[in-house]
Amino acid sequence: MKVYYIIFFIIIAFLCGSCELKIKPFENDDDDDDIAVCRYDRLESEYLTTGGYSALQQMNTDYPTQTRTLIEDILKIGEVNDPQINTKFLAFFQDPVLQTLISDAESQYANMDDINKSLNKAFDRLQEEIPDFPVPQIYAQITALDQSIVVGDQSIGISLDKYLGENYELYKKYNYSDYQLKTMTRENIVPDCLNFYLLSLYPMTDFENSSQQDRDLHFSKILWVCNLALDDDFFKSTYIDLIEKYMSKNKSVDIETLLKSKDYSVFL
Repeated sequence: MKVYYIIFFIIIAFLCGSCELKIKPFENDDDDDDIAVCRYDRLESEYLTTGGYSALQQMNTDYPTQTRTLIEDILKIGEVNDPQINTKFLAFFQDPVLQTLISDAESQYANMDDINKSLNKAFDRLQEEIPDFPVPQIYAQITALDQSIVVGDQSIGISLDKYLGENYELYKKYNYSDYQLKTMTRENIVPDCLNFYLLSLYPMTDFENSSQQDRDLHFSKILWVCNLALDDDFFKSTYIDLIEKYMSKNKSVDIETLLKSKDYSVFL
């Protein structure tokens, strides 16, 4: 059974447009990049704004898993084999607010070269540090403000409508906290991708029965590795400082050992 980690960004409070041309499933404007965000969102946008059948057909053909996840697990509007699901999907997004979100997301993210480059640098660093590190397929989508990052089987879905900026006008209609709004920016996309993907690869065992301190330390290990991959102290906290202090004193401990370790007492 495939397990999807559909994650609200709030839980870490601690811490492909086409016209005549067919959009390539792995569109990449920079041939030097090994990773490029697949523009599933462009097909989604075309179908949801024009009702274009060719875009829907390509969504189902080139991105069947992403489409199923979006319809069934994120939006929860029905099953993809429902004869009426295409009509339901289209009707769901006809709300003027959602149409504005689609338009603004496509405008802000017409070019994602900066994000592609940052993703490549980060995942290259992780591959250097962790043997056999699985590099995911990464795609962009629009989820009606439902999710920020969706992690599946070696895949990461970026919901562009959740990264339109902390001062984005439509966000003011909803009860987002100041902390949440600060995370809803372009600059947070790559860190969030790393954070949630690493968390899916190295989940905390027996999470429910663990102490809050151990949970915080586990999340901090993930965030410390994110900082390493980013080559930047993007995430900051007292617990992350403890991880940094431990790793500085224990040069022989490799990153994978750190992530897999269940002994949190060593950081205190």
